Amino acid sequence: MSRLGVGRDLLEERRRSRVAGLAVALVLLLGACTAKEDIYIEQPVENLYNQAMNLMLSRQYAPAAVAFDEVERQHPYAVWATKAQIMAAYSNYQANQYDEAILAARRFIELHPGNRDVDYAYYIVAISYYEQISDVGRDQAMTLRAFDALDAVVRRFPGTDYARDAELKIDLTRDHLAGKEMEIGRYYQKRGEHIAAINRFRNVVEQFQTTSHVAESLHRLTESYLALGVIDEAQATAAVLGHNFPSSAWYRDSYVLLTGADLRPQKSEESWIGGVWNSVF
Repeated sequence: MSRLGVGRDLLEERRRSRVAGLAVALVLLLGACTAKEDIYIEQPVENLYNQAMNLMLSRQYAPAAVAFDEVERQHPYAVWATKAQIMAAYSNYQANQYDEAILAARRFIELHPGNRDVDYAYYIVAISYYEQISDVGRDQAMTLRAFDALDAVVRRFPGTDYARDAELKIDLTRDHLAGKEMEIGRYYQKRGEHIAAINRFRNVVEQFQTTSHVAESLHRLTESYLALGVIDEAQATAAVLGHNFPSSAWYRDSYVLLTGADLRPQKSEESWIGGVWNSVF
C-alpha cells in the first residue's frame, strides 16, 4: 500500500474515534440532565416536609437541612415553607455547619421578624457563634460576635428560656474575653512594658468585674504601678484587692510586695480605682 493510502486510513480512523467520543459525551450529558430532572421532581409540600423531618429525627442533620431547603424551593409561599426555614437553620446547627446555620437563621429573621419562632432564630445565631469560641491564645473576634449575639437575645426576649441560657453563656464569654486581656497584659508585663500592661489589667477591672480574673488583675496592677514608682496607685489598688478578696493568694502576694517596700495598702479617693471602689465592688 502506498504512503498516501496509509495516511488516508489513519485520518479515517481518527475521524471515527472523534465521532465515537462525541457520541459518548452526548450520552453522558443526556444522562446527567435526566438525573438532574429526577432529583427535582415536584412533590406535595407535606411529603417534602415529612421527608425532611424523618431525616432530622434520625439525626441525619446535613441531609435534613438540604431537604428543608427543598421544601421552600418547591413551595416558597406555603405555610410549611416558613417552618422549613427555621428547621433548616436548626439542622445545620446540629450538623456543626455553623456558617450555614447563621445564614439560614438570619434570613428567617429578615423575612419573618414577627414570627413566633424569631426568638429561636436569634438564639441559633448566638449559639452558633458561641460554640466556635477558641482558646484565649487565639484571636477573639468570634468571642465578640458571640457576646453581641447573646446580648441581643437577652435584650430582645427577656424572661424567655433562651434569654436565661444566653445570660449564663454571656458570663462565660465575658470570662473568656477577660482571660484574653490578662494574657496580653502579662505578656507586656514580662517585657517591662508596664503602661501597656496596666491598660489591659484596667480593662479587666473596669469592664469584666464579675469574672474570675479580677483578683489577679488587681495584683498585676499593683506590681506594675510599683515597678513604675507610682506608689499611690499601687497602694490604692492593693487596698481594693484586700477589701474584696482578703483571703486570696493574690492579696497576700500584693501585701508582701508592698510591705517589702515599707508600704501598706491604702485607700485613695483620688485614684482612678476610687471611682470603682463604691460603684463596682
